[in-house]
Amino acid sequence: MKLLVRLCVLVLLTGLWAAPAEAQFWRTRPKPTPQVESPLSAEITKLLAEAKSLQDQYKESEALARYELVLAKAPATYEALWRAAVLSVRIGARYTDETRKIAYFSAARLYASRALVVRPEAAESNYAEALALANQATLLTSRARLLAYREMRPYIFKAVTARPDFADAWQLLGRWHFRVDHYNILERIFSRLFLGGTPDGASSAAAVEAMTKAHQLEPQRIQFAYDLARIHIAEKQRTRAIAALQDAIEITPVTAEELEISRRCRKLLVQLNRKLLKQVQEHLRGLD
Repeated sequence: MKLLVRLCVLVLLTGLWAAPAEAQFWRTRPKPTPQVESPLSAEITKLLAEAKSLQDQYKESEALARYELVLAKAPATYEALWRAAVLSVRIGARYTDETRKIAYFSAARLYASRALVVRPEAAESNYAEALALANQATLLTSRARLLAYREMRPYIFKAVTARPDFADAWQLLGRWHFRVDHYNILERIFSRLFLGGTPDGASSAAAVEAMTKAHQLEPQRIQFAYDLARIHIAEKQRTRAIAALQDAIEITPVTAEELEISRRCRKLLVQLNRKLLKQVQEHLRGLD
């Protein structure tokens, strides 16, 4: 057991200084100066409407540029801050180059932090902070990643509490529950020894519940259906997984990303149906 603990510590502490993403994550940030939310002038209102229209058309880079223009004119505009954070994460996630990912995710964290200063109890600002943390975690060493999952817990719980109809927040909560509940043995040992245990309240059942809620709130979001199906598969709930995948393939994809998710859903559905058919055939043979 002692050898296992030592191995755990060695693995999780390896690369403590190595990752530039981790340096960005842990860099000391000055405490934000409290800000009063910017009043919406006619010009700002127009720019926000243009940005939202571009976002609805999936022109996310152009929408982000509009939100940044708003923030250049009125730095404490809440809607521009949290939406800029979310868009920065989405755009950054598409890059394979780690340097660009770091830049976008770091920008997202800054926007989200500023949104929290303006409205610390609001659902959107807390969701944006949790989303930025979750995506930064993908670039961190094991130790920092575990700390990031612990740090994001209060933000994502506050988001769904403040706004129970916020489907994106429910999706992120479902992912958080599933990831933390599936820590491997080394992650669990490290969390117990150095972090006071794994984050409270995480469970696969809660992951299913949260993801189901997201899917129910926005049944036309193919990503939600796909995530729900994958959790059902992991929990060996094949019938429920098939139902979620059938919902997914009925959704018409709009973007290239949605088209790829639709392709994955169809492939998974074929695999699950084959397994189910094989089980039925074996059962029938057993009755002969």
